[in-house]
Amino acid sequence: MGRLRRSRVHKAQRDVHRASRTRARTKDLDQIQLIDLLPTNRALLEAQPLDEDKPGLGQHYCVECARYFESDVALKVHWTGKLHKRRCKKLKEPAYTIEEAERAGGLGRDTRRATAAAAVTEMQEET
Repeated sequence: MGRLRRSRVHKAQRDVHRASRTRARTKDLDQIQLIDLLPTNRALLEAQPLDEDKPGLGQHYCVECARYFESDVALKVHWTGKLHKRRCKKLKEPAYTIEEAERAGGLGRDTRRATAAAAVTEMQEET
């Protein structure tokens, strides 16, 4: 009898490890919408002082994607690319607010009781 091949049971862990790395992490969409896209902050991000630690000395920055590029040509190619266009399309949608998260978790106001009570009082007033 030949040796049986082991099934690959740890395949899905690769994506979890890749997502948890902090060096590959960029800003979230709500951070960009609420902070970076403001005109004053955008102007500061586009005209940053020289920094030797950043690619391209920090002079070529895409505000929508929160990425630095080596040259102006690379930045312009990025602007015509699919990833940048997808990111801009997602940024046009409204930001996910804390109130929405609370409503999704069931912590919002229960308006059904108030409307039912109002309907009962209206019926009593009519009679």
